[in-house]
Amino acid sequence: MKLVELLEQPQTKAQRDRIISQITSQQKFDELMLVFAAGPYRVTQRAAWPLSYCVQRQPAFLNKHFATIAKMLEATVLADAIKRNLLRALQFVQIPIRYQGRIANCCFAFLTSNEPTAIKVFAMTVLANLANTNRELKNEIVLILESQLPFGSPGFVSRARKVLKQLR
Repeated sequence: MKLVELLEQPQTKAQRDRIISQITSQQKFDELMLVFAAGPYRVTQRAAWPLSYCVQRQPAFLNKHFATIAKMLEATVLADAIKRNLLRALQFVQIPIRYQGRIANCCFAFLTSNEPTAIKVFAMTVLANLANTNRELKNEIVLILESQLPFGSPGFVSRARKVLKQLR
């Protein structure tokens, strides 16, 4: 079955796993990214979930696609599922220097806005990973997390404490 046909079917864990099992090479991942970036909207949403799991298994698959990822994250209108899964994928990779600023800006925007908890926790993890090689980010991340801790959900507080411990 073709990838697009799989993505047009109802989304379940079993379906996600079927899609992941077909992504066995860079070429197959490139096809998934093409479908993900080109749409239509429903297919893009359904491709986001398996995409993040493919990157978790094989981070190098994402190396050719940072420009696309940065452009999508910078979009003013982006579904929460897409943001969440893009950020989830980014936590597993080393982001090239040329994209770090753009992606960091997006993560700071997500972290300081009224986004769902999952988006915020993945954004803070991506930022913490960037701070490992870009120390000037560290203080800004710490200030933001400390200011939001008293008002955060349990999931936010848990991840923020781990990130703060990592950064200190």
